[in-house]
Amino acid sequence: MLLMRSLKLFIIILSCVVVSSCIPHKDTVYLQNKDNSNTDSLQNNLSEMQKPYRIQIGDILNIRIKVLDQKDAQIFNPIGEENLNAGSAERAYFDGFSVDLHGNIRIPELGEINVLGYTADEIRLLIEKKLLDEQFKKTANIFVTVKLAGLRFVANGEVGNPGTKTMFQDRVNIFEALANSGEIAQTGNRKEVIIVRQYPQGQKIYSLDLTDINVMKSPYYYIQNNDMIYVKPLKQKSWGTGVTGSQTITTLITIVGIVTTSFLLIDRL
Repeated sequence: MLLMRSLKLFIIILSCVVVSSCIPHKDTVYLQNKDNSNTDSLQNNLSEMQKPYRIQIGDILNIRIKVLDQKDAQIFNPIGEENLNAGSAERAYFDGFSVDLHGNIRIPELGEINVLGYTADEIRLLIEKKLLDEQFKKTANIFVTVKLAGLRFVANGEVGNPGTKTMFQDRVNIFEALANSGEIAQTGNRKEVIIVRQYPQGQKIYSLDLTDINVMKSPYYYIQNNDMIYVKPLKQKSWGTGVTGSQTITTLITIVGIVTTSFLLIDRL
């Protein structure tokens, strides 16, 4: 009799522990309206928080210079521009202009230009002025484009496909970055997604709650070049009892079956 009571007590305690180890539904849903305000009006009031990206050491710039007589600009541009789609990442590395440890890029005829801390538009204006001062007249109709050679970031932790990613877009938000990294696993903590951001002075760490719709108002909602995204595991992962209701029930039935069998065998001895 005492043995059966002990078994029942054990099953109750075990059930409570296993059920508490399930991942709640609200922890897996993105962009929840936690302020209980009208969702439509909240979305309309979301403000753009992204600041212009400033160039850092190690960045690669894609610079193209066009003039009225394009033969005069051949020295500035890579050979074989007609096949721009071939091996984009590799082309960027070999044909782009890398920012060295002093924050400089080297352009034919123009020499070294310091670009550290400048935006792409500021660099464009700087190159245009230098070309007009040293190489061309205004009648040459200079047209310069300056872009980052892909937005590169690292995603690791509880994501489906961790590693270094490059996206050829001017703007990438945190959801796009994670979608291109295999999404957050069910055992990933969506409430504390860590962003490690590079600055000329060093690194800073930020935390984003992706389950809150207000994350779209965060200045870190859009990722920047060289960001590292780390998704922490939920504590339920270390418990190993299952992350869904069906997995938890299966685990519970298995454990109860083993314990019950053990108790019955002990009772017969």
